[in-house]
Amino acid sequence: MRVLEHPAPLQADQARLLLKALADPLRLQVIEALGSGERCVCELTAELGLAQSKLSFHLRVMKEAGLIAAREEGRWVYYRLELAAIALLRDWLSTLAAGSATPATPCC
Repeated sequence: MRVLEHPAPLQADQARLLLKALADPLRLQVIEALGSGERCVCELTAELGLAQSKLSFHLRVMKEAGLIAAREEGRWVYYRLELAAIALLRDWLSTLAAGSATPATPCC
């Protein structure tokens, strides 16, 4: 999923893709680490105690889902949260929460 500058509301299939990417505990740790700002892959490897190959797999999944973005500077790759995707997911969850207060219609 690629997040546009002025995205439409998140569709259920897009939400499932984002939630699936977040469902792994290691990916949540990466998201939490990136919550404090952009990080070099070498920093993430050291902080999370992961082999670079394992971390690269999880970063690729999150990048393909649109949760994170990467930029290269020299031989280093820096990752950051894709704030638009986080906002879309937050808004989608808020819409679900708002609708959950609606009482059921009486059964026949």
